[in-house]
Amino acid sequence: MTTRHALTLAIALALGTGTLATTAIAAETATAPAQANPFYQPSPLDWQLPQFDKITNAHYVPAFEKGMADHRAEIDAIANNAAAPTFDNTIVAMERAGLLLNRVATVFFSLSGANTNDEIEAIQTDVAPKLSAHGDAITLNAKLFARVKALYDQRASLGLDAESLRLLERYHTDFVRSGAQLSDADKEKLKTINTELASLGTTFSQNVLKEVNDSGVVVDTAAELDGMAEPAIAAAKKAAEDAIAGADKALAAAKEGKDAKAIAAAQAEVDRVAGMKGKYLIKLLNTTGQPALTNLTNRALRERLFKASIARGSRGNAFDNTGIVTRIAKLRAERANLLGYPDHATYVLEDETALTPKRVNDMMAGLAPAAVANARREAAEMQKVIDAEGGDFQLAPWDWAFYAEKVRSAKYNFDESQLKPYFEMKNVLEKGVFHAATELYGITFKQRTDLPVYDPDVLVYEVTDKDGKPLSLFLVDWYARSNKRGGAWMNEYVSQSGLMGTRPVVANHLNIPKPPAGEPTLLTWDEVTTAFHEFGHALHGMFSNVKYPRFSGTNVPRDFVEYPSQVNEMWADWPSILSNYAKHYQTGAPMPKELLDKVQAAAKFNQGFATTEYLAAALVDQRWHQLPADRIPAGADAMAFEAKALADAGVDFAPVPPRYRTPYFSHIWGGGYSAGYYAYLWSEVLDADSVEWFKQNGGLTRKNGDHFRDTLLSRGGSSDAVGLFRSFAGREPNVQPLLKRRGLDTAPDADDTPPADTEAAEAKKD
Repeated sequence: MTTRHALTLAIALALGTGTLATTAIAAETATAPAQANPFYQPSPLDWQLPQFDKITNAHYVPAFEKGMADHRAEIDAIANNAAAPTFDNTIVAMERAGLLLNRVATVFFSLSGANTNDEIEAIQTDVAPKLSAHGDAITLNAKLFARVKALYDQRASLGLDAESLRLLERYHTDFVRSGAQLSDADKEKLKTINTELASLGTTFSQNVLKEVNDSGVVVDTAAELDGMAEPAIAAAKKAAEDAIAGADKALAAAKEGKDAKAIAAAQAEVDRVAGMKGKYLIKLLNTTGQPALTNLTNRALRERLFKASIARGSRGNAFDNTGIVTRIAKLRAERANLLGYPDHATYVLEDETALTPKRVNDMMAGLAPAAVANARREAAEMQKVIDAEGGDFQLAPWDWAFYAEKVRSAKYNFDESQLKPYFEMKNVLEKGVFHAATELYGITFKQRTDLPVYDPDVLVYEVTDKDGKPLSLFLVDWYARSNKRGGAWMNEYVSQSGLMGTRPVVANHLNIPKPPAGEPTLLTWDEVTTAFHEFGHALHGMFSNVKYPRFSGTNVPRDFVEYPSQVNEMWADWPSILSNYAKHYQTGAPMPKELLDKVQAAAKFNQGFATTEYLAAALVDQRWHQLPADRIPAGADAMAFEAKALADAGVDFAPVPPRYRTPYFSHIWGGGYSAGYYAYLWSEVLDADSVEWFKQNGGLTRKNGDHFRDTLLSRGGSSDAVGLFRSFAGREPNVQPLLKRRGLDTAPDADDTPPADTEAAEAKKD
């Protein structure tokens, strides 16, 4: 997720593709004094870092109201300008508009995802439709579009430089795709649809977060947690204690506020968590799979945990999302029809590098048979272990992670627990992630402790460029919190722009469980690679060197944005980088070479599972969004539709469920990935091919880093995305490195369905 310029944000919200639906918002209804509102003027802090120490819930609503009013006035002045339209008085003027709205929206969206609360969620519900209407008022402004179209029609004679010409063309495309050419009657229909979609997306996202917190698994005794590491058991104990303490605190606050409804809700929560006293709470992540499934020896508990995970959003309780999902799908399809498209997927993909649903379908259909065949072979290996141990059962989805770890241990003579002592969190950050960037790009990092943050665990670093000049400010928020959405993401508090004279302030967010006080934070290998991945997004923002905010940083097609971040993962196990940060947290001893060799040898292990669970989710996304409006199922039939979609695609392998099931698939219902979850694999084609390029050209060198930065990372969205890859690699992308990486380049067994031919494809982690 990334922040956007105000007008781009308005367009995104009008289309339902912005960040609003992925997050919640903090604000009280009280009006803050104008002179005290920290949003009304640019932040006086270094880099224009938001004044987190001064921002309160009371500031958001008035800042949004004033921000939207100011933005409307600026847009009206542009639309009603008596002078003939010029690039400066129309396009550049729109790029300069909405500064206040941009400031408040940036913090609003960022903190609502990273640090939400009840007040925040209440304001989100109120502001979502207002922001959608604000976007529609701009994109459906006939006078404004007339000026844009007049310039677009004469663009060849305007003498614009390449970036300016692209900006003009992009604005014209955005307005057309937002409904600017519709009749007045259809514009009203579109506004109604957009407003409802904004509200539904908000409710979906809030339900997902609330149910993650509500549906953790309570365990009576430590003995039942056999197999979990002691720090994880301690964390589960503390999670139960925190749930009780948090409920008591909320009840006290509700009583102080004397709101009967709030008191009743708080009392209900106190009653719900009362039974956790002296027990253990395994909290859920938003994915279908849960980390504890890897280690728990208690099969019954594994089953409980898995079933709690997959039941989310479809239990018929207050957080049930099935009806919301089907309504969103229907509205999206109706909007696509209104805009001249047969379905939502066709509408979305026209503006991505994939271009058509057929290309996406062909890519996934080509990969699915080989992926499932590999998963079946992996399952057969695990079943042999079960049988050898005398287990009288067939491998089930709650068994996969547990027995995969046993197979890994037997095959490669190591397990994940052997790695964690070498991955202390700050060491990974400073001597791994940062060190790789220094070696490759010449940039350096210095921690700042004098700047305000929104949570005590957030770290701030000032980044200096290779020439000694200031480059960026970087915020690190890696710990999980109950008021933080799941997954990992990057956002920008300030985007780079030559026009606006701004330098980037970038943040990375992960969800690493925080250990009890005094215990080290030790990462899994997956968390290490995720840290490198998200920093790849951060570099995309830091290195941005464009004129217009519209093109800054990661403002590129959705199916291209994951590419640079996935490339950055390659440095996680690059020998010189790994040896610099993989040190035992107690002794400082480096990770033994034989253990590293085993890690690298196991790189393709379990790729059948990883690819199949991903493809299953991506296929479900496409099936929902390729439906015409009159074929959207009712909410009661949502899960049956998902099951049929998986079966029709040949990925209905019971031990490997989708990475996300429909009712908690936040990427596509509450975020910006609708009809776009395929993007990770689509991007991985470019990623795997780029990794080969680096290896063939000398690997980790400043020359290679500068080339990648100059030809691609610095360009943002100012040029055609695939053209940027060609500029970097000097050729068209090649799919073979991806197939090799995922172990899909080997022939399947004789009785397996052979994989179909495939063209460019890409995806990976969130």
